[in-house]
This record gives sequence, C-alpha cells and structure tokens, in this order.
Amino acid sequence: MGAGLQPTREGDVTFACDAPFQLEAGGALQPVAIRYAVYGELNTARDNAVQVCHALSGSARVADWWPEMFAAPSTANGGPHNAVFDLSRDCVICANILGSCYGSTGPASTNPATGRPYGPDFPVVHVRDIVRTQARVLDELGVKHLRTVIGASIGGMQALQWAIDYPDRVGHCIAIGTAPLSAMGLALNHLQRKAILLDPKFQGGHYPAGQQPADGLALARAIAMCSYKSAELFGERYARKANRNGEDPLRSLHERFDVAGYLDYQGEKFEKRFDANSYLVITKLMDTFDLARGYASEEEALRRIRAQVSLIGISSDWLFPPEDVLSLAKRLQAAGVACNYTEFESAHGHDGFLAEMEAIAAVVNGSVEARRTCARG
Repeated sequence: MGAGLQPTREGDVTFACDAPFQLEAGGALQPVAIRYAVYGELNTARDNAVQVCHALSGSARVADWWPEMFAAPSTANGGPHNAVFDLSRDCVICANILGSCYGSTGPASTNPATGRPYGPDFPVVHVRDIVRTQARVLDELGVKHLRTVIGASIGGMQALQWAIDYPDRVGHCIAIGTAPLSAMGLALNHLQRKAILLDPKFQGGHYPAGQQPADGLALARAIAMCSYKSAELFGERYARKANRNGEDPLRSLHERFDVAGYLDYQGEKFEKRFDANSYLVITKLMDTFDLARGYASEEEALRRIRAQVSLIGISSDWLFPPEDVLSLAKRLQAAGVACNYTEFESAHGHDGFLAEMEAIAAVVNGSVEARRTCARG
C-alpha cells in the first residue's frame, strides 16, 4: 500500500562532536551522524510515535522495504484492515543503524583522525549502541515516548533492547523472528564473513571506493539466503530443475541447478547495493546480541521492561527457530513481563516478514489488538 510513499521528512542527526560516543565494546566514534526518515506528523500530545527498527540491509526509508505495512493514503477510515501504519494516526520514525552504508556513520565514512574511510578500523558495535543512537535522534525530534517500537530480525533485537534500556519510553514492543542467535546462526554468520575476508579484493578491508570484494560479498549473501528461506520453499520453487537459462548441471562441473542460479543472482544484486565492511560490522552486531549485556543477568534485564511485549515466531524460520522465540517469550513471562507469543505460518522461512507483508501485517495487528484488550481489561 505504501509503495512509492515518500518520507514527510528525512535528514541527519549529528552528535558527539565535542566528546566521543563511547561504545559498549570499548571503542569510540567522534562525531556520529545518524540518517533518519519520518512518515506522518507528531500529534499535539506527541504520543503517536512509532519507532521502526530495520533489519540487516534495510534503511531509514521504511516504505521502500515494508510498503504493505502502510495504509493507502487515499483510503478512508484509517485504511485497509490489515495496515499497521496509518499516517492519519501514526508518526512513523526509522533511523538507519550505526555501521550501515545508507547514510549513518559506518565503515565507508571518513575517519577524521586519518582523513580516509574507516574501513576495517570501524569499531565493533552492539545493539545497545544502536538503540542509544536512536534515542538521540528521537530526542532531537522531540519524541519522549513511543507508542510502539517494532522490528524484525536485527530490528526485533533493537525493539527488545529499547524495552529494556528505556522502559519509561516504550508502550508496546513488537519483535518478529528474533531471539539471541543460536550456534547455527553464529556458524552461518562466520562463514559469510569468511567469504568476504578470503576475497583477494578485500585487501584487509582497505579496498578503494567502487572496487569492493564483490565476489566475497555475493557469496556471503548467497549463504545468508539459504538461512532466510526454507527447504520447503526451495523444494517447491526449484526442486532439482536445471538452471532456467539452459545450463545442464549433468554435463559440466560449472553448469548449475536452478536453485544455484537463484542464489548467484541474489548475491550479484546485493553486492551492487551494499558495502562489504558494513556487512562484517552488522553480522557481528547480530552475533553479539545478548539481553543480559550491561546487567547482572538476563532476568534482571527483562524485569526492567514495563511495555507490553509481543513476540512473533515464523513457523519455517531456521535462522531464528520459532521454538527459540517461544522460549524467549516464556522467559519474559517468568520475569513478570506482559508478553504474548504468536506463530506466523509461512513457507518463506525467516524472510516471511518481507515476503508476505500483508499476512504478517494481519498478525501484527492481532498483537496490537491484544494489547488494547489487555489495557481495557
């Protein structure tokens, strides 16, 4: 519904000009610029703000990558039933994460100490750092309270961290396909980074602009796509068919099956729009997410939450298996958090939150209604 929708306002918030922004892992950045986009307007009470937290390769422009979550502006009475964001009611805000290559300070940014891009010298960033930068953006925009903070995958990690670190600023936390990463997830991310590091064009991370390690980054993305989809979907779409361009995998070592052609195509598309050093930083960010970070234990961290929390697992997700999301929901409940769990049925794997936007929007709306019911009760 929101395809082609432009932000009402977008820009940059720059801070840490006089003193460094200290990071959880011990590094620091000075200055820091965070790119943001706003859709809709804050109401007079400034209580209609919705913070969207994007996933690995997303940007601040939410309507570009989650368009079906927006009600069509021309639709009367709040838009279609399943739209999550209605700009007649909501002010939707998203900030590009630290370390990305879509406007915020990241490895491709100039290091003021050297006058050259940070490259591999960009420090390790944790989810808590990301959320602190988002809080600075909201402060600049005059937003003190979020009606809802929502995200999927790495975005869901941020949403949960918001609820823990800023308990008085969040009313409802919605996290989709999110939990601390399992050993399998850590293994897959390690292989993706290894693919980039082994590309001769990586040059220790000091590759020139426009000459990044494209083959390594494309291979990393292809590995990731295997974890984002499901065996069921691959079987249904590709089975053991030969590549649709006429290759014969029975004849040559180098000719591909259809699923291989799909993975190669996804890698080639991705390396044209993303930066390899940013990919390294953000996958490490994903690895290091730990709800206990900064607190004595996970339980202590969870007990800080005052928001209603809605966790949504994806039935065919094997990067963040639904049983891991359900386990997290049970730990939240045990810590006294008002938490509900919903499982989204999809054959699309982890990518279900992007591949079936209208369906996931309906599930999210069910979580929102459940919160409203609890509030009325």
